Amino acid sequence: MILINLMPHREAARKRRKEQFAASALGAAMLGCVLAVLVNYAYQTQVNAQMERNTVLEQQTAVLEEQIKDIAGLRTEIQALKARQEAVENLQSDRNTPVYLFSELVTQTPEGVFLTGIKQEGQMVLVSGVAQSQERVSEFLRNLSSRSDHLKRPELVEIVSSLQAISSREQKRVATFTLRVNIERAADAAKAAASSGGVAQ
Repeated sequence: MILINLMPHREAARKRRKEQFAASALGAAMLGCVLAVLVNYAYQTQVNAQMERNTVLEQQTAVLEEQIKDIAGLRTEIQALKARQEAVENLQSDRNTPVYLFSELVTQTPEGVFLTGIKQEGQMVLVSGVAQSQERVSEFLRNLSSRSDHLKRPELVEIVSSLQAISSREQKRVATFTLRVNIERAADAAKAAASSGGVAQ
């Protein structure tokens, strides 16, 4: 027996293809939406994580800036304390300066030199006196330059040769002089000695 299909099979096949295409398009669209949602969620998660990291970094930066400010304040305080300590040490060493000055002048003044005046301004000392000859003044300068531990860099300011009456009938030529010398603090002398010792080693 022969069966004849009298239904329009082409329209049915076209309808099936349309339904399949619509179903596949709907599935692709749904899959695309799901993928878009997943990608957006992943990106949003990364953005949120990065924002949290940025917030943590900003907080840590603020903490570090506060610590840097504290360190700068501490450095300022340390420098102020060092300046005070140095001032106290200078006052302590300057307290003994007159002792060193007179001791050195007594030790280094040669025979035939008589000191008539001593004036100190800071670390500079102006010494005036009378010598039997200019050679005695030169010897005094050499002593101060090479033998003194506390008196440094002597410099002759003025020397005048004149006649001085010894008695009513006798006169003698003397040299009136003024010299400038720097007195070194005991602490500075100790530092210089230590540094020179280190260089020698």
